[in-house]
Amino acid sequence: MNFKDIRDTYTRALPPGELQIFRDDALDRLGIPVVSAALRMEDGQWVPSHGYGVTEEEAVVSALGELTEEVYADKVVPTLPRFLGNYTEMVRARGLSGVVDPLTLCLPAGSPYHPGMPLTWVEMKRLSTGERVLVPEEYVATEPGQIQGATPLIRPITNGQGAGLTREQAIAHGLLELLQRDGNCVGFRAMDRGIVIDLEGADLSPAVRELLERYRQVGIEVMAKLASTDFGMANVYVVGQDMNAGDPLMVTACGEAADPDRDRALRKALLEYASSRSRKAFQHGPLENVARVAPHGYLENFLPQVEKNLRTEENRALHDMVVWAGMSSDALRAQVAITLRKERSVRLTELPQAPVAEDPAMRCAQVVRQLSDAGFDILVADLSPRDHAVHTVKVLVPGLEVETMTYYRIGERNVARLMSRGESMVGLGQPPEGTQRVRLTRAAEERLGGPAWFDVREAERRVGRLYALYREPERHSAQFVLRGRKYGGGVT
Repeated sequence: MNFKDIRDTYTRALPPGELQIFRDDALDRLGIPVVSAALRMEDGQWVPSHGYGVTEEEAVVSALGELTEEVYADKVVPTLPRFLGNYTEMVRARGLSGVVDPLTLCLPAGSPYHPGMPLTWVEMKRLSTGERVLVPEEYVATEPGQIQGATPLIRPITNGQGAGLTREQAIAHGLLELLQRDGNCVGFRAMDRGIVIDLEGADLSPAVRELLERYRQVGIEVMAKLASTDFGMANVYVVGQDMNAGDPLMVTACGEAADPDRDRALRKALLEYASSRSRKAFQHGPLENVARVAPHGYLENFLPQVEKNLRTEENRALHDMVVWAGMSSDALRAQVAITLRKERSVRLTELPQAPVAEDPAMRCAQVVRQLSDAGFDILVADLSPRDHAVHTVKVLVPGLEVETMTYYRIGERNVARLMSRGESMVGLGQPPEGTQRVRLTRAAEERLGGPAWFDVREAERRVGRLYALYREPERHSAQFVLRGRKYGGGVT
């Protein structure tokens, strides 16, 4: 199926509404296609997305895939049947295999969770057997407005969403995102370990060579770095040094990827780095620049929603992006200097390299096999439209981790990682004053050697003024606040 057919399939699968698709990479000088998409639903709500690719067609499909994920999460998650009760009651009714233990789901350090806590549950399906399994609703939800219960254990995030023309393609997409974030969440940004991937003389695909040459021609020094090789995946990210950024926020850009094929991972990270540059300038940069690339009337239609959504923004993310949006390139460059550190290098050939699988079913099987062989369970919530013209899912793998440095969610894997590096923010035994107990199963504590603790204050200190590298507000929120301040309003 060609890109036009794929684009048409995604477009037809979207619910009725006003669809806008346009390129915004003119904000940058790279010329790598980056596409903004937004669908105004029948209730007037705009659902936005971004996409990227080597060609405009690929970027459009990427944006439509992300848009489909967001639209159907908003439509389907609120309709899922809810089950009320505590973990003990649910296990009594469904059996141990029919309920996920919240202690395996990377809770925030110090979480008040206990097996008798009332929770609101939804069903997912175990990929290996099709068995229905209960999980707390906030792990399937993608944003707080989808939650119906009163005591969520975490703030919902989009991690694990996937879309595709087949179920396998959607699942592979979601799983690779879970693996990407598990592998880098305590290994880059404020926790950057400085492991640079040496590409000199490497056997690279023509697509990767062309991307690297594009960056060289415009004077951007890109740096590919290694996050991890867990599960036989090349988990990489790309940052860059740019002394002539069109918008100061571009110097904070980063592209991430995890894949069994190291070349494919590098290609995605290089493209996502380009997308991050344009996306940050578009979403958080001056509205005058946005007006240059957006269709006529876009801002007039979109900004009323921005004002309404300010009430539900994460305060720290919004505040820090407002600060960044007022800083110069030099100031931001100094702020994110840690992301460009070089401690040691690895050859590209040292990274995992599985046989290339272009077929989505084979690609999905590769990823599933790596996780299953390591003893991990895969759960899937099908959020697709009823006719399954396209497929959208939310995937969950108990035991994988995310948001340790922002929401202080931490489990066995990140305790072990941080301890192996000699980090002082974790330890075993009685939690010292000011630290929080890591919520783990008894089996996990035994594997680690005892109960674990996490120093939230040290994590907050390490992240410091880099929080906007991790969590961003919705598009145009920062500029809306800055405009309000200019005219006597805004938030403090």
